[in-house]
Amino acid sequence: MTEPVQSMTCSADELRTLFLFEKLSDDQLGWLCREGHVELIPTGPVFTEGDPATCFYVLLEGTLVMSRRVGADDVEVTRSSNPGVYGGAFRAYIPDPAQHVYSNSIRVTVPSRFFVLDAEKFSQLMHEWFPMPVHLLEGLFFGMQNIQQAVGQRERLLALGSLSAGLTHELNNPAAAAVRATSALRERVAGMRHKLRMIASGPFDRATLETLVRLQEEVTELVPKAPALTPMEASDREDQIGDWLEDHGISDGWEIAPTFVAAGLDTGWLEQVTATVDGPILEPAFRWLNYTVETELLMNEIEDSTNRISVLVGAAKQYSQLDRAPYQVVDVHELLDSTLMMLGAKIGKGITVVKDYDRSLPQIPAYAAELNQVWTNLIDNAVQAMSGAGTLTVRTALDRERLLVEIGDTGPGVPPEIRERIFEPFFTTKPVGEGTGLGLDISWRVVVKKHHGDLQVESVPGETWFRVWLPLAA
Repeated sequence: MTEPVQSMTCSADELRTLFLFEKLSDDQLGWLCREGHVELIPTGPVFTEGDPATCFYVLLEGTLVMSRRVGADDVEVTRSSNPGVYGGAFRAYIPDPAQHVYSNSIRVTVPSRFFVLDAEKFSQLMHEWFPMPVHLLEGLFFGMQNIQQAVGQRERLLALGSLSAGLTHELNNPAAAAVRATSALRERVAGMRHKLRMIASGPFDRATLETLVRLQEEVTELVPKAPALTPMEASDREDQIGDWLEDHGISDGWEIAPTFVAAGLDTGWLEQVTATVDGPILEPAFRWLNYTVETELLMNEIEDSTNRISVLVGAAKQYSQLDRAPYQVVDVHELLDSTLMMLGAKIGKGITVVKDYDRSLPQIPAYAAELNQVWTNLIDNAVQAMSGAGTLTVRTALDRERLLVEIGDTGPGVPPEIRERIFEPFFTTKPVGEGTGLGLDISWRVVVKKHHGDLQVESVPGETWFRVWLPLAA
């Protein structure tokens, strides 16, 4: 059975012995005893983080433990038996409702006496007794809050600018390829019309024309099945087909040999053509087939380019989450993939990306767009640490009923002397103008404060891991 809280007599003389009240006048101490009271609180919780902050507590006698919630765990922050240690509604004088909740939890390990003052009375005390310090503290609090918001906005804009530049570069390549292929396709189609006119006006009977159309259809089916060849293999096949064409009287056969190789055709297939079409129509037939193959290859290139553009636009849409609810059930792998694609240009070719995903992980409730900002910050830092060369590893796993995302790099590591500071606001090791020092602070607040997860770093020279734990349930 829980022991009840006992009210006790307040002594102005006892309050005067505390460092917090030692400079107060007798009238002020008397006011504290009239408006406040003393409680003997049994072993157990005094108040809980996140609850409305209704009282200001000052320890008179006993032992308290102050803790903060990190993910699913309560992490001890302070343990003290010093009279005068305080907690609770000490921000009651700030006119911001978001500050009127307990920012931590306090419990006592032995029955302990506290001086207790209601939050409204504490706010009244601060404004009437210390008006100038209150204005200064309010200015400092809101000034720092505004600075953090402004610099945080700049951090997001810098990231957006970098991502936009990378996305523009990524989109430009397939778009330019599609334009080039379309222009070339127009020329090939015009050439096919010209060749068709020559064939139609030549000495070809109906059966020969039907044979040419059949060969054209066969080539069209073979193009998508063409094997991937190394440059050396492709060069050897081009020499073989070029020689074969020259031997069979096809002028400038070396010009069309690369096209036939790209379509997966070999000399064996060309022999089948000669068995079907021979004599004066052999060369026109090969020229006709060359136009057909080139047309198919160009259409494939256009299709690949437009698909690439579609994938990039889809990744941008997934990354921004513009058309989705802020809080939703998401597949974390989709978020990671969209972020990696958005950062593709920044990662560069010198960095090998290794994705080690546990695809059996369930979807989780999350603020998707803000998690994407976390992945962006962590991946961007890893890429910068490796200076363009190394291995970036993105791994997911289940860890004690929480989803774990690990982002590792092979850079020089985080020096031990700054490891405890990297999550502090405005702390950065980057040159002036290249970082605001808020990337990891924002990441920590998104993961820990908003998702009730955890964010930690482990680093040695040549191997650094940032680990993010996220709860599986809301």
